[in-house]
Amino acid sequence: MEYRKIKDEDDDDHDVASDLENLKGKSHVAASSNVALVGAGSNERTNWKRKGVVTCALTILTSSQAILIVWSKRAGKYEYSVTTANFLVETLKCALSLLALTRIWKNEGVTDDNRLSTTYDEVKVFPIPAALYLFKNLLQYYIFAYVDAPGYQILKNLNIISTGVLYRIILKKKLSEIQWAGFILLCCGCTTAQLNSNSDRVLQTSLPGWIMAIVMALLSGFAGVYTEAIIKKRPSRNINVQNFWLYVFGMAFNAVAIVIQDFDAVANKGFFHGYSFITVLMILNHALSGIAVSMVMKYADNIVKVYSTSVAMLLTAVVSVFLFNFHLSLAFFLGSTVVSVSVYLHSAGKLR
Repeated sequence: MEYRKIKDEDDDDHDVASDLENLKGKSHVAASSNVALVGAGSNERTNWKRKGVVTCALTILTSSQAILIVWSKRAGKYEYSVTTANFLVETLKCALSLLALTRIWKNEGVTDDNRLSTTYDEVKVFPIPAALYLFKNLLQYYIFAYVDAPGYQILKNLNIISTGVLYRIILKKKLSEIQWAGFILLCCGCTTAQLNSNSDRVLQTSLPGWIMAIVMALLSGFAGVYTEAIIKKRPSRNINVQNFWLYVFGMAFNAVAIVIQDFDAVANKGFFHGYSFITVLMILNHALSGIAVSMVMKYADNIVKVYSTSVAMLLTAVVSVFLFNFHLSLAFFLGSTVVSVSVYLHSAGKLR
């Protein structure tokens, strides 16, 4: 009896110890879960903050791009050489790519995918998009002889159509019915925003302006699709290396453009003749816009680009009212709204 009693007491003590261990285990699991939830919440807040910063940066850069180009004019013309400005934009982009690569080399070391050394077969494809971007970037200065800053932001969305069609032709990617509907809405929105009720002319932008806008859209679309095809040909290759070689050829082509178009002006007046503080801001804006788009693709998503484009159109119009006495008409407001909806449809209608 005594033995059984002692054994029962030992069993009770063992059960109590087991219960205590279970309670400790449960509390440890609960504590770990709480830590994981707190960590997840902290990461989510960080991601939202990062996405918010990137969205604001892209919106400000996009909306101020056309404004700075127009603002850099003096008495309706450019006092500086636009080819030298383009050359400096490509140089700054190249320097930023090298800076990013230096940071990667420091943290991860030099690998086959992030080293600058390359082969002829890899680098021979970069001159084509570099040349296309050269002509597109030069046209964006001259189009302002026929269109104002808000109108430019509207017409710039035509590159969505050219990109979509070229995607279908070159990369054999199918477009959804929603995307095709978005293209039709985009054309209607661009036309509506350009309606002019205060003149005998139906559209605010003249025929040369429309032609230049369409040519710019085709150049931008083809260059973008071709560049994407290059990048996807070797997806493991670091994007900064590919950007570096693209910008190197961009610098070379812009140097040729300086010699052909502005050699006498640069030789007699200097490389930086006619430059102002606004010109410097414009160059910084063009260089940082490309970096901002890359950050959107890395830290945010495509919908951020959609919202940034939509807000940038309206923000450009509002700022132009105060800077350039732009008349914000009902047609422009309705047209920009339709364009915003069409851009959203294009993004939302992507085939999964």
